[in-house]
Amino acid sequence: MILSDIYYLSVLRISAVLQAPAYPERAGVPQPETGGSLPEGLAEKVEQALGLVAWIGTAAGVVGVLATGAVMAISHKRGESSEHMSRLGMVLGGCILVAMAGPIVTWLFGSGGGGTN
Repeated sequence: MILSDIYYLSVLRISAVLQAPAYPERAGVPQPETGGSLPEGLAEKVEQALGLVAWIGTAAGVVGVLATGAVMAISHKRGESSEHMSRLGMVLGGCILVAMAGPIVTWLFGSGGGGTN
């Protein structure tokens, strides 16, 4: 056999596989229904957990701003120069990210309580 014959036979085999039904031995496997509702009370628990995480993130942002400000004041008192503005920018960027996470998720996925938008 030459190389072109091997190529031709492999193309025929691939096309025969593509035309055959995929996984015929799995035809009797039951498929779960999609689009069902959440279990009772799960949406409220998830919203409560996300609210708690949002409050913790906000508190961490406030602590970060206070700590950066304290380090800036101490460094200024000592006469040292440092890259405090970049640290402050990173802390404020994190605060903005935490503050915008909830509205962005709500905009992408709708209101989480199972209601309509």
